[in-house]
Amino acid sequence: MEVIADFAVPLPAIVTAEMLGTPTSDYFQLKQWTEVFAEILGNFQHNPGRASQVIKSLEEMTAYFRAAIAELKVRPREGVVHSLMTAEVNGDRLTEEEVIANCIIVMAGGQETTTNLIATGLLTLFHHPDQMARLKSDSSLLPSAVEELLRFEPPVLQTACLAPADTDLGGKKISKQQAVIAVMAAANRDPERFPDPNRLDLARQDNRHLAFGWAAHFCFGAALARIEGQIAFETLLRRLPGLALDPGPLTWRNNQGLRGLEALPVTFRPV
Repeated sequence: MEVIADFAVPLPAIVTAEMLGTPTSDYFQLKQWTEVFAEILGNFQHNPGRASQVIKSLEEMTAYFRAAIAELKVRPREGVVHSLMTAEVNGDRLTEEEVIANCIIVMAGGQETTTNLIATGLLTLFHHPDQMARLKSDSSLLPSAVEELLRFEPPVLQTACLAPADTDLGGKKISKQQAVIAVMAAANRDPERFPDPNRLDLARQDNRHLAFGWAAHFCFGAALARIEGQIAFETLLRRLPGLALDPGPLTWRNNQGLRGLEALPVTFRPV
């Protein structure tokens, strides 16, 4: 099988569609839009050759969710879209444009990162057969294993922001509106924070990594990603005996911020 196309893409895409309250049969189209949108998220808009395709994708996503909103007004059903439409705080409600924008970011955030967690995490286990065998023999390690795989090979390598004011950070002067890139992948291998950081230890304790960001910028989908990761690894290792990486070169996607493989071919024995 090819893990990404056959499993790591459909699982989070279908889950995301169901949570949004949109037809799960649309998951493939939602995923295609998300992949294009990831260009602007991961490459910080430094890919002008893809600009027209990104704009087209955004226009199509906007039209899709505008139609979904119209449908939900007539036939309401549970889901994130409907929750955003009806949310109210002190009389304030989101505009239709705000609902659509939030739906797009939820859709994109719920797919790319989890797909990469599953595929890259499985590749990491292939490269550490002792740890894979350990996980197979002790499913109680699943929660800590997912945390360690997130730390060791985070799906999101870095993020960026613009400094709101002149400031000093680590002895460096940063001017107002200057771009600052925080490399979470480097922080997750910081020897001052993690003992023997380049060693994969699925039972690692005190593993407060930055794969989900931090503080106000913490991923609001972290709990779901953790559950999906635990279910995915448990299912793959339990139901595919003799699971092995297919020999041959692997290609990483051309994305500075979102680390993921183009494909992950594997073999296993029939049950």
